Amino acid sequence: VQLQASGGGLVQAGGSLKLSCTISGTPFRTSAMAWYRQAPGQQREMVAYITNGGSTNYEASVKGRFTISRDNAKNAINLQMNSLKPEDTGVYYCNRGSVSGTNYSPYNYWGQGTQVTVSS
Repeated sequence: VQLQASGGGLVQAGGSLKLSCTISGTPFRTSAMAWYRQAPGQQREMVAYITNGGSTNYEASVKGRFTISRDNAKNAINLQMNSLKPEDTGVYYCNRGSVSGTNYSPYNYWGQGTQVTVSS
């Protein structure tokens, strides 16, 4: 299984970025997928997930600003990030996992991540 994240960069507070992740080597259409981020010195935390049916769930601090979506034709997920804040800074990773109820459980498939830096 390979996951390739891209789209990170340096942006001013209030700006926008769109991250993309492609996955290969696993049946994408039946997979729940998520975005995680890890700030320096912090634990990795889940930002958002999307089920194979398209249902979504967001971490409280990004609700209303971030949108996760999936493109089954391209075996890809996206994360549209608007109104970015300095605290959104970190390395963003995509992940394949499973959902039970509203709980997302990550499988041990991680890409190399993409750096997002938001300046104040």
